[in-house]
Amino acid sequence: MLEIAVIEDPAAAEASLDPIRTRILRELVVPASATQLAVRVGLPRQKVNYHLRALEKHGLVELVEERRKGNMTERILQATASSYLISPQALASVSPDPGRFSSHFSAFWLLALAGRMVQEMGKLIAGAAAARQKLATFAVDGEVTFRTAADRAAFAEELGVAVTRLVDKYHDGDAPRGRRHRLVVALHPVLKPAKDPTQTPSGKEQDND
Repeated sequence: MLEIAVIEDPAAAEASLDPIRTRILRELVVPASATQLAVRVGLPRQKVNYHLRALEKHGLVELVEERRKGNMTERILQATASSYLISPQALASVSPDPGRFSSHFSAFWLLALAGRMVQEMGKLIAGAAAARQKLATFAVDGEVTFRTAADRAAFAEELGVAVTRLVDKYHDGDAPRGRRHRLVVALHPVLKPAKDPTQTPSGKEQDND
């Protein structure tokens, strides 16, 4: 089972977005039969089987074991991944192209880069899994609070200079056995926590009595 699988096929994406099938995928992180799933999700076994066949057809669940129970064979299924992402490839004709944007400060360019990363990493992970190899990847994730917009702009400029210096130092386009790597550096505001609907502007809970 993969930690994360990236869905590229539009039909598989459509199948995964059904709320019942999403619930089934979540439950099948642990292998189970249709009978066991029916109890967990509160649906008839026949209906669960219908959804399982659709998920299995698109490679989102797989058979891990068959057990004989009297005159019947019980199929034990498991999700092919713990989590799923839908690749922009599933919407190939309308997916964003990073080449359409020229501004390093464009939020849409950042979004297009993120989409391309999902698409490329999905293909790389699938290829590495098939070849039983590990991927050489690296990421940094953190938060920084700027006092002013001017500080943020200065930080972005210095970061760009530092990254360019490192690329100039280590990049060798003529290396006979060199392997190209994608480098993306991103900076964006952190999402604010969602407001609790039970809280008033003063911070006190609403009295619904």
